[in-house]
Amino acid sequence: LKELLPLHKVGDEEGCRLEDGRVTVPESFHRAYGLLCEGEWVAMCDDAEWGGQEMPQVVAQAANNYFYGANYPFMTYATLTHGAGKLVEVFGTDQQKKLFLEKMYAGQWGGTMLLTEPEAGSDVGALTTTARRNEDGTYALTGNKIFITCGENDLVENIIHPVLARIEGAPEGTRGISLFLVPKYWVADDGRPGARNDIVCTGLEEKMGIHGSATCSMTLGSKGQCRGLLLGEENKGMAAMFVMMNEARLGVGMQGFGCASASFLNALNYARERIQGRPLSGGAAPVAIIQQPDVRRMLLTMKAYTEGMRSLLLYVAFCEDLARVHHGTASQARYQGLIDLLIPIAKGYVTDKSYEICNHGLQVFGGYGYTREYPQEQLLRDCKITQIYEGTNGIQAMDLIGRKLALGGGEPFRSLLVEIGRTVEEASRIPDLNDLAVRVKDATRQLKAVAEHMAGSLRSEQMPVAFAFACPFMEVTGDTVMAWMLLWRATIAQQKIAAGVKKKDRAFYDGQLKSAQYFINTQLPVTLGRMAAILTDDDAVTAIAEEAFGGK
Repeated sequence: LKELLPLHKVGDEEGCRLEDGRVTVPESFHRAYGLLCEGEWVAMCDDAEWGGQEMPQVVAQAANNYFYGANYPFMTYATLTHGAGKLVEVFGTDQQKKLFLEKMYAGQWGGTMLLTEPEAGSDVGALTTTARRNEDGTYALTGNKIFITCGENDLVENIIHPVLARIEGAPEGTRGISLFLVPKYWVADDGRPGARNDIVCTGLEEKMGIHGSATCSMTLGSKGQCRGLLLGEENKGMAAMFVMMNEARLGVGMQGFGCASASFLNALNYARERIQGRPLSGGAAPVAIIQQPDVRRMLLTMKAYTEGMRSLLLYVAFCEDLARVHHGTASQARYQGLIDLLIPIAKGYVTDKSYEICNHGLQVFGGYGYTREYPQEQLLRDCKITQIYEGTNGIQAMDLIGRKLALGGGEPFRSLLVEIGRTVEEASRIPDLNDLAVRVKDATRQLKAVAEHMAGSLRSEQMPVAFAFACPFMEVTGDTVMAWMLLWRATIAQQKIAAGVKKKDRAFYDGQLKSAQYFINTQLPVTLGRMAAILTDDDAVTAIAEEAFGGK
């Protein structure tokens, strides 16, 4: 952290530069990137055969909380490389793995994902990038891609670009999309980089935040000489991408959460040190602003959400570990169902709330928070993109109600309710937590009714109205999961206190109880109101005429 955290502001102020197709990152990034690779942090959970550490996912995500909290724009270079490497590991031929994988997992070579196009946007099936078969088995690619994170940079010797394109004559839409590997420098059979490939960075986006992360426009085949290798099967590119989607979206959730957790800790430290105003209870001596009730409200809001979101993200990672341990069994299917169901929450809900937390974090600093003297405004700016990329949060909400609720005939959602029920039952046996357990149980019962209502609406003429309520439904589902996580934490804390804890640890466990109390008693009632609003099936969103919005 002593290496990454100081570079957060450096990356924001210096940014990246493009000259003659070459992108340079801040010079100080090079030492930190070398240390990251030296510590083998790029491939924490992956097979040791290819240079991975074979960590459990839950441990790796806990480490990422530190990395992303310190400087997630910097970490995008490693994150994108790992994601591209995972595509090679899962779908590559033995020769492709031999050529690319070890160097990518070592961080020696970088990786990206070339998906978005200027006219297609989120409608990936409308892409226009084409691929033509060459006689030597390679493919000639032509097209333009935008918003390519780390598409070009000087941190690595070579960059391996997975590219979505349509082979000439393939079906329209997503059914005809294939996935290709396009190296920046063509790689010979002996593994050595050779001639420069015809893929060029043509622009860098001037962004609201994450200035240290290069966001590139990329042109393939401007000279007619861009070559790529088919990765996986023809016309199965989107299926390959969806295999990797859970990892990517969980990672984006952790990026947003990294901003939120850092903003909370900054705000907490500042509130303890900033002396201003006198206590409302009386007294002449000025006190730290943490003594002011409204500041305490903001801090406790931040504390409760960050603790709940951390538990959610680590719980999803833990389910991934359990799914791997129980490979080939019914338990694997059950854990995979929970993962699939919770991913829209881990990405969409978590980044929405993380942005709110960063906003609170700025507010605690008052006028100073709005200046660049402190990191709060940068964390707010950096956090915003996590609500947008890797599928906007509106898309996450639509995915939740349109696909995930119906998975396995609704079995994953029922499994989630069972898991929540187990925690509620355990907490209800503890007198100090019984009232909180009852409130979570009521919220879970109401969520079940709302989910059933949404499922019915999706099968009726009310389908457009149901999608208008997709984001509110994702929010109430996330709130209920937060209440579960905080009640779970409180249950463990109360058991620890009952068993006897050291005096220095007592404040931490008391804090867990207060987080659960605050969220369940003051935030969850608002959630119940949102659930009631969803059940109204109000059609204002879908019924309003376009002209009635106003404007010209």
